[in-house]
Amino acid sequence: MADVHSHAVRSKNMRAIKTRDTAIERRLSALLMDLGVAFHTQDPTLTGRPDFVVPQYGCIIFTHGCFWHHHDCYLFKLPATRTAFWLQKIEGNVIRDKRARIRLQEAGWRVLIIWECALRGREKLTDAALSERLEEWLCEGTDSAEIDTRGIRRLPDPEPTENS
Repeated sequence: MADVHSHAVRSKNMRAIKTRDTAIERRLSALLMDLGVAFHTQDPTLTGRPDFVVPQYGCIIFTHGCFWHHHDCYLFKLPATRTAFWLQKIEGNVIRDKRARIRLQEAGWRVLIIWECALRGREKLTDAALSERLEEWLCEGTDSAEIDTRGIRRLPDPEPTENS
């Protein structure tokens, strides 16, 4: 199936996608403030430019879009056009995410990934459920975890990638 937009229109649409202060980041920011957690955002000095840095708990929080970071959920759908391009682009993101997580953990940070599907969409978690999972992870001290619509799970230690 051909793209319904011209190259120029598609490029304009893609450039309009925000990389910071997104709706899911604003929702998570409000939840962290409600929990009384001090944080700062988009730290360019840290690998991966984490969405949230919580120094008090020694942790990093990333909000990952399910499409851009290839999450196995109903929000991820591989485009029917330029499939090879998108597979390569998304796989590059996954590799970059893994490298960032390895480097951050080696530097002593705990890493939490909160998937877009937990924050928006038909299966999103309620604010109360998400706050409970956030508070649980912050206080228990697990190295790395992820939160999605299925709940909170410890992430296995990542295997190093080439040049990690």
